[in-house]
Amino acid sequence: MTLAEAIFAPRRIALVGASADPAKLTARAQIHLRRHGFDGALFPVNPNAGEIMGERAYASIADIPGPIDHAFILLGPDRAITAVEDCAAKGIPVATVLADGFAEAGPEGAARQERLLAAARAGGVRLMGPNCIGVINVAARIALSVNAVLAMEPPLPPGRTAVLSHSGSMIGAMLSRGAARGLGYSVLAATGNEADLGVVELLALLADDAGTDTILLFLETIRDPIGLREAAAKAHAAGKAVLAYKLGRSDAGAAMAVSHTGAVAGSDAAVDALLGVSGIARLDSFEALIEAPPLFAHARPIAGPRRAVSVLTTTGGAAALVVDRLGLAGIAAPVVRDMTLAGTEPARIAAELAAMDADAGTDAVLAVIGSSAQFRPETSVAGVVAAADRMTKPLAVFLAPDAPESTRHLAARGIACFRTPEAAADAIRALLAWRPPSPAIDAGDVTVAAAALAAARGAVLDEAEARAVFAALGVPLAPAHLITDLAGLAGIPWAIEYPVALKAVSAALPHKTDAGGVVLNVPDRGALRHAARDMIARFRDTALAGLLIAPMQRGVGEVLLGFRRDPQAGPVVVLGAGGVLAELLPPPVVRAAPLSRAEAEAMVAGAPLAQLHGFRGRPAGDLAALADAVVAFSRIAALANVAEAEINPLLVKPAGEGVVALDALVVRG
Repeated sequence: MTLAEAIFAPRRIALVGASADPAKLTARAQIHLRRHGFDGALFPVNPNAGEIMGERAYASIADIPGPIDHAFILLGPDRAITAVEDCAAKGIPVATVLADGFAEAGPEGAARQERLLAAARAGGVRLMGPNCIGVINVAARIALSVNAVLAMEPPLPPGRTAVLSHSGSMIGAMLSRGAARGLGYSVLAATGNEADLGVVELLALLADDAGTDTILLFLETIRDPIGLREAAAKAHAAGKAVLAYKLGRSDAGAAMAVSHTGAVAGSDAAVDALLGVSGIARLDSFEALIEAPPLFAHARPIAGPRRAVSVLTTTGGAAALVVDRLGLAGIAAPVVRDMTLAGTEPARIAAELAAMDADAGTDAVLAVIGSSAQFRPETSVAGVVAAADRMTKPLAVFLAPDAPESTRHLAARGIACFRTPEAAADAIRALLAWRPPSPAIDAGDVTVAAAALAAARGAVLDEAEARAVFAALGVPLAPAHLITDLAGLAGIPWAIEYPVALKAVSAALPHKTDAGGVVLNVPDRGALRHAARDMIARFRDTALAGLLIAPMQRGVGEVLLGFRRDPQAGPVVVLGAGGVLAELLPPPVVRAAPLSRAEAEAMVAGAPLAQLHGFRGRPAGDLAALADAVVAFSRIAALANVAEAEINPLLVKPAGEGVVALDALVVRG
């Protein structure tokens, strides 16, 4: 038996800690399995019962005759560890642990989870959970779960959409809400604490599932960003769309380290970048996550989307609701055909949809149906159904009234139907933003940069040390002279172009401007020596490594170029408006690192850098050189012990004149 079969389609199941009292939680798995049609072998394990609900019970796992495919452990946390050891001795390949009280319960629980995992690994047992409510395989009639939603009347509605969720309760929510819409599922699995098996490995397994077309992820966190990229790429190669709803969009209290980068790019922006590069379509609405699968089931990412949608409507007000929401997402509706007066006969509706499908100016078609969806579905809804099979563009339907029969009828025909304008617009936005997975980028040889990093002294590099790292990566740097003789100021070059900038060099001053460690436009040598003495006196209690003297630079504009190793999304690059007010300016663009040249060009094009595009007679900036700098800077992702890095500002000169870094920061971690 393969791992996928043992997890999703076991034929011989042990219920360890099963109760003979049907009112107890620990009795539910057995009740649900038999009630929903499981015809395999069940082995309740309870030393105090000889029989449980008509099934012979066993005093221990060892007493069960023959092999077991999957053990569902229904015991408390400490006894669950012993049960996993017993599973190992029996040679059971997979065990699901229901109990909580592990890593989610603080340090003591985390230590308990480590013991649980050690017991599983020592015996070759793969773990689901702990704190895991179970697995449901609709097609195989396996309801191996204690989820209360399984009290619903059998049979469960079948479908070709799989669900993987960190939350067990959301499995129940999706199953019940989907059923109300006529939507069914293939497999639904909760992953709990993911001590061993988690969303990433299950996603990779479902990529090979012939009964699944679309895979939905309900994510509370991301523990393995690299693994997620690989698993999503495998699913995409198999023709399966992956959609995600990720909790934690707010940026409450995120650690920001010492650079501006964390402050201007919250963790959710990094997650968004990871999902995008992984080829995973992200939904903002939970309703859209449930309703969007038919829109994606047989679709592929649109190459060069026009971000435009054709709209057919039988009710102008309801159409305006969706069009307004699409507009907020930057999606136009250049074609809106109001059929209210033209009539809602099926042939008219179908013909108009066919014409919209043939229009090369839009990416998708939206049909908005009014009261006829509830009271005369044989007209407009029938027209939508008649046209759907022949359409080549994605088709979405929004029903303005509460029309459950029409909703289920459209679902049965594989047509994406939405009950709110917000969900419809969100799903279309996600579809048009959906991109194929990006291949991992080779950062190239970073040996010299690694050596420069190793030569630095502290956890936070001073500017001179950081400049050496960036120079080794190929980032253009403004010329600068380091003065280390702070007593006599020997080494100030005679051949230097004034005015100059004077900067204090110290790892203790990551934000030199805020601390008074930068003096600009120093006009001559005498003024420079005077400013240098003042600066040395000002920082007499600070460990100065020296002073940097750099000729003043002029350009079109300043940008912030940052790097951070996000705890969920992994390495990301941030590009936005630079300077001392970076945190107060529009949000930057965030991308997974390292980047290819094409990705860097797209990042530059999408960043809020209007000042670089030339306006009111000002020259345009050297955007090509900026893209080159982004690529070079992003290679820092290959230095595993760099937690954060930043160039703020990176000065962009007029087109053809390049870019130069005016400041540098690197933080080890």
